[in-house]
Amino acid sequence: MAEKVLMKGNEAIAEAAIEAGCRHYFGYPITPQTEVAAYMSKRMPKIGGTFLQAESEIAAINMVYGVSSTGKRVMTSSSSPGISLKAEGLSYLAGADLPALVVNVQRGGPGLGGIQPSQSDYFQATKGGGHGDYRMIVLAPASVQEMADLTMKGFDLADKYRMTAMILADGTMGQMMEPVEIKKPQAQAFDKSWAVTGTRGQRSHNVVNSLFLSPDVLERTNFERYERYRLIEETESMAERYLMDDAEICVVAFGIAARVAKNAIAEARKAGIRVGLIRPITLWPFPAKQLAAAAQTCHSFLSVELSMGQMIEDIRLAIECKRPVALCNRAGGIIPSPDEVYAKIVELAKNGGADK
Repeated sequence: MAEKVLMKGNEAIAEAAIEAGCRHYFGYPITPQTEVAAYMSKRMPKIGGTFLQAESEIAAINMVYGVSSTGKRVMTSSSSPGISLKAEGLSYLAGADLPALVVNVQRGGPGLGGIQPSQSDYFQATKGGGHGDYRMIVLAPASVQEMADLTMKGFDLADKYRMTAMILADGTMGQMMEPVEIKKPQAQAFDKSWAVTGTRGQRSHNVVNSLFLSPDVLERTNFERYERYRLIEETESMAERYLMDDAEICVVAFGIAARVAKNAIAEARKAGIRVGLIRPITLWPFPAKQLAAAAQTCHSFLSVELSMGQMIEDIRLAIECKRPVALCNRAGGIIPSPDEVYAKIVELAKNGGADK
């Protein structure tokens, strides 16, 4: 087993991407994800890879499109405003069914906002990001180890389903340091017969394109794509359950908010309150079935977010509004404290009649 190394979350993403076979990185510096690009600038030339600081985020995502069309593993990273600039390119990748890994280490917004951690890009990531009918697989790490593990997982899912996967991490995850083991990925073979690699006179031409001038063809393509999305929703949803076996209150949180929530839950348990946590690891596909099951036994839900309340909408949809869903949130780059989350749990316990 490889030794654990103390790394920043951003560095863990970069090293895990290299271990996963990524040899092409295109990006542009922006806080709080710049260490991803800085790390790649040092490592890629040493392993025969390509590092290029593009002239803009728009250029970077279109370079990703070009390399992906050849069947190679490719990655870009940015932070909130930079992802907005990549939005058109993300839609083009989806329209051409091209796999790629995109990293968003979020900062506060909207606009330039601030450089402190945030989770306010949830809507942007899980509801598309650019124009048109499409989805991205969205993975939300809650530790530096998961920054590495989910990067590898993201590349595999992107190749398996021919679509973009996104690592959606708040700025805390990118900047914090923890021991991490960069694991050797399991070798997997993915069909890349669609790639533009030259025919060598042995096959017909492959065409990578997102333009469909016939409405019938475009409609059929979208319906076929959404059949694939339904399969992903059935098979790839991931979530952590924490103290949920006897829970009467279900806290839902991801990233750094989930770590804060666990501390609050520990204190609430000492006070006799039956509370647990469901932590979505995939924000899309959202773990709707797990939440729906929790609604059978829990009288209340609490969404803990570093935003004005975005994931709370998916929680309500998942449980079909059968239970009340409260919000404990901070915005602008501020992280809720365990005391704030604990106070909200106590309030829900009183209102719901849970054990004191």
